[in-house]
This record gives sequence, structure tokens and C-alpha cells, in this order.
Amino acid sequence: PRVGPDDAYRHIWLSGTFLHDRETLVQAVTERGGGFWVLTPLRRQDGTVVLVNRGFVPGANRDPATRLAGQVAGEVRVAGLLRLTEPGGAFLRSNDPKDGRWYSRDVAAIAAARGLTDVAPYFVDADAAPNSGGLPVGGLTVIAFPNSHLVYALTWYGMALMLAGAAIYILRGRRTSRPGGE
Repeated sequence: PRVGPDDAYRHIWLSGTFLHDRETLVQAVTERGGGFWVLTPLRRQDGTVVLVNRGFVPGANRDPATRLAGQVAGEVRVAGLLRLTEPGGAFLRSNDPKDGRWYSRDVAAIAAARGLTDVAPYFVDADAAPNSGGLPVGGLTVIAFPNSHLVYALTWYGMALMLAGAAIYILRGRRTSRPGGE
């Protein structure tokens, strides 16, 4: 299906088989500290692939061999939030696929680097359902959209008042500087 900006953070369910040998680690900082997001391709029954952010692992568990219990085999069902691709890289850092350094979840670049085809143009952040062995830890997506409307309103009203004050100051200055004016 076509996915647009209005679909971000929509709750969805997928089923398929994880391709653990093609996972990608993307650098992350979470409430649990520094580490990595584990993005694992999920091959669906129709052959399409969706990248699933299965969750967070600390740096000590970067190597998949340290978290074998969490590498579920066979058909799985995943619930999570649909997320839009993050092309390019993170602030001041570009993804480096050649050296396996990822700073953003750029679906097209990850798919190309892992030799994946027929990949959805979005990824899914898995929910907090526990993984065998405890890793990766899902459900860490932070959904906090700041409500700054009051700040915006005060800013614009303040600017309007300053403009009105400046206009009054200029008009008064013109009146008093005229010959014969007081």
C-alpha cells in the first residue's frame, strides 16, 4: 500500500519470517543509554519485505551471538508503529553502508546494502512484546509531539505589540520634528 506522512505512527500488525542474517544495527541513544536499534527484514507471505525495528540492544550485545535466544525462527506476528524512512543520516553524521555504520533508518539504503528487493518504503517500530532472552527491547518509541501553540501565540502577539510601539514612536518623532510643531 502507498504510505504518506499522515500514516506515520499508525499502529499495524505484520506476519512473516525474520531474515536475521540481514539485520542492520543503527546507532541509538535511548532511556536505557547508548546502543543500537536492531532492524531486521521481515519476509511476508507475498514475498514483500518490511524492515522491523525489533528494539534496542546495548553496545555489549551488538554481536548477534550474544542474543541468540531473541532470534526467533519461523512465522512470527509483529505489532508496532509504522514509521517513515529516515534518509541520509543523523545530525552531522552520514550513513556509511560500506563500513556498516548507520545513524538513521534509511530504508532504501539499508535494503540496497543488504541485497533486499521488493522492500516497503517504511519500517515498523515493534511494540513492547517481550523477546526471548530479553533482547532486543522493543516499545521504546517516544511519541511526544510538543504543543507549543501558547508560545507561538505569545511570540506573535509580542512582535505585533513591538511593531505597534515602533510605529507610534516613529509617528511621534515625525510630528515633533516638523517646523512649527511642538
